[in-house]
Amino acid sequence: MRKLFERLLSSGTETDVQAVLDSEGLSQNSDRWRPYGDNEAFYGVVENQQAHPVPALVEKVMNGIDAILEKRVVEGGIDVRSNAAPKSVKEALDRYFPNHSNWDLGDFRRQQARDLQIVASGPRRDTSLMIYDNGIGQAPEDFPKTFLSLLRGNKNDVHFVQGKYNMGGAGAIAFCGDLRYQLVASKRFDGSRPLGFTLLRRHPPKLAAAAGRKNTWYEYLVFDDGVASVDIGELDVGLEGRKFRSGSLLKLYSYRLPEGARSIISRDLNVSLNEYLFEPALPFLTVDNNERFPDNRAPVTAVFGLKRRLEGDKETIEAKFSESSTTAEFGELLITTYVFKALSRDTVKETKQYIQREYFKNHMAVLFSLNGQVQGHYTSEFVTRSLKMPLLKDYLLVHVDCTNLHLEVRNELFMASRDRLKESETSEALRRHLRELLSTSDLKEIAKRRKASLTVGNDDAGQMLRDITRNLPMNDALTRILQQTFQLSVRKPGEAPAKKERDDSVRSKREQRETTPFDPKRYPSTFQVKGGDNRQGDFRLFKLPIGGTRTISFATDVENEYFDRSEDPGNLRLAVLKQGNSAGGGGPPTLPSRQGDLLDLRRSNPSDGTIKIGLKASSQMKVGDTVEIHATLSSPTGDLVETVLVQLTDPERKAEEPRPEPSPPLGIPDLVLCSRDGANNTKSWGEITAAGVEMDFNVVVYPFVDEDKLSRIYINLDSGVLHDFKSGNRSSDAVELAERRYISTVYFHTLFLFATTKSRKYAVTRGDTGEAMEEVEIADYVSDLFTSSYAQFLLNFDTGELMDAIS
Repeated sequence: MRKLFERLLSSGTETDVQAVLDSEGLSQNSDRWRPYGDNEAFYGVVENQQAHPVPALVEKVMNGIDAILEKRVVEGGIDVRSNAAPKSVKEALDRYFPNHSNWDLGDFRRQQARDLQIVASGPRRDTSLMIYDNGIGQAPEDFPKTFLSLLRGNKNDVHFVQGKYNMGGAGAIAFCGDLRYQLVASKRFDGSRPLGFTLLRRHPPKLAAAAGRKNTWYEYLVFDDGVASVDIGELDVGLEGRKFRSGSLLKLYSYRLPEGARSIISRDLNVSLNEYLFEPALPFLTVDNNERFPDNRAPVTAVFGLKRRLEGDKETIEAKFSESSTTAEFGELLITTYVFKALSRDTVKETKQYIQREYFKNHMAVLFSLNGQVQGHYTSEFVTRSLKMPLLKDYLLVHVDCTNLHLEVRNELFMASRDRLKESETSEALRRHLRELLSTSDLKEIAKRRKASLTVGNDDAGQMLRDITRNLPMNDALTRILQQTFQLSVRKPGEAPAKKERDDSVRSKREQRETTPFDPKRYPSTFQVKGGDNRQGDFRLFKLPIGGTRTISFATDVENEYFDRSEDPGNLRLAVLKQGNSAGGGGPPTLPSRQGDLLDLRRSNPSDGTIKIGLKASSQMKVGDTVEIHATLSSPTGDLVETVLVQLTDPERKAEEPRPEPSPPLGIPDLVLCSRDGANNTKSWGEITAAGVEMDFNVVVYPFVDEDKLSRIYINLDSGVLHDFKSGNRSSDAVELAERRYISTVYFHTLFLFATTKSRKYAVTRGDTGEAMEEVEIADYVSDLFTSSYAQFLLNFDTGELMDAIS
């Protein structure tokens, strides 16, 4: 048995495993194989879990973390299912790893990470992965109800671990090459039992078909009606910094890693693992070796989550802020937003490539996690279509911590595979709630600043095109297309700006006034409520109109990152107590049945000396009801507490809505001419790139979409295409004519390509072979067309023929 185990463990690929089984006469010996989960029908359970190999691998990592936490509890003499055991992952960390905040320190983190490792072996293009954990381990006789069981829910009453469904460990088998081989070995941490091992595989389909079976199944290797066992003291299995003595070893042969993660796992795979593990409870190592990659200088790397990677990347992050939302409908959400700088590398293109490579490798812009593990996501389409902030679609990452959501909400939101969101009414409602929160957060101002970088000056560069367009005959069908696409109002030369534009201008000037610099402290020393409608006793009273919202602000002196920093973070606790109806008498305050039942609460991060909480009454409150809100700001020198009263009042009277005005005459998108240095009243490349828009010699046109309307078309006068087009024209008149032809051709083709694609509701996708297809925004698609040879092709057409075709 020991010889067999060592041969299997040292096998680098599934082909090597097959050779071992053939040499031992085990491949076709049906007496040596038993159905996985003791049920041949569980084939579908295994195959229909994670849709991607990385989240399937993450499940193995999470199982290893669970095993390490469980070992610590048992070592303390506590039954993992008893009331004395930790009630959450965070409680287990605080109890057994009190210095876990020091994992930001390299040596400390690496020492802890040696308890959990992913080790690569085999050829470069046929990599096998071994997952080791220094956890509780399992006795050989317990394998059938732990490693080899399915759907038993054997962790459902253990509250400090992530695993619940008894399914996640099986998901990775579907990505183990063509033969689906996975080695499972484990030894109890206290050395009370020998090491047990078995091999899982998919029953060869040819053998199943020969036996007249409609489908195959998964199975595991047995000897003497059970898994094999071996007496082993310690083994050198290629771990970093130690030998194997106890715990578990899982080897995934010929694992089908995605393109972009098949080289050095300590570099490329790490990026994806960090994405799916935003904040893992424990760090772990990825271990490659110099035999596979002789030139690799860092074969061993620690993985400790995307959160810490983001916090360490000061060069790339422009802004970070967080807020919490507590509602009766969902429970508590903690939302952290990261905005990347528009230009952190030499060019916008290089900046985008870096951000994409390091943080969006799997196209996840909004991450939903439980206990640090990402369980679903939105792509950047949420940024463009729901938030309507297209300039941020390549520069925005949002983390939504769902750990404290109501249980029934989590069940309706996440799949049992824990790699994607369900399509349900709950998930749609959460999407709307998240859109509302982010659209009214600090993100709104950042999007506004980016947009301001693209503002058009007073010079009307598009007058030539307006003159042409004004004379175009337009039938009803063409008008309908344009109305779906263009901004419908065009300010005439000399016309006064609209009221909103004037208000924005006044507000911008007001915001530019000098303010007293804020001097932040690491820990708060003050916490006081501001404002209020009047006082009731010792407390300030705030009136909340039914159906409306109210914001209460607190003054403090703590730094903005107080709630989010990795080392020694603070928190703001909000307790809501019902006082009673002022019309019907009071009584002692009573707690609601659960947080959020009386008020929907929204708490922001500290922002230059102010913490805001937003309020909205739930259906349980009636007009006249008064509630107490106890706000407690944590501090190492003693918590700071403020109490306010909130009274529900009659709804505010709404002003009579003005009658809708008739649609203004059809307008066209603004033409904005760009050049490298901004000469001759053009917009410079620097101004464009400040908004995160790529503009260089390769770019011909950038269509800017605002609120789903084509607002402006930016045309590059220093593009390589125009330079080549003008090079054959010698006289100044010929050069001017070539430039005008370039402008009109690119403008009108951009305009009608965008309009037609949008009105026909086409969806444009892009992706390499073997990768998930990514939906592309229409503006990006049109811009990319001109970057290729399409612009040169168009410039060979006669402009007159083009205009005849349009009319």
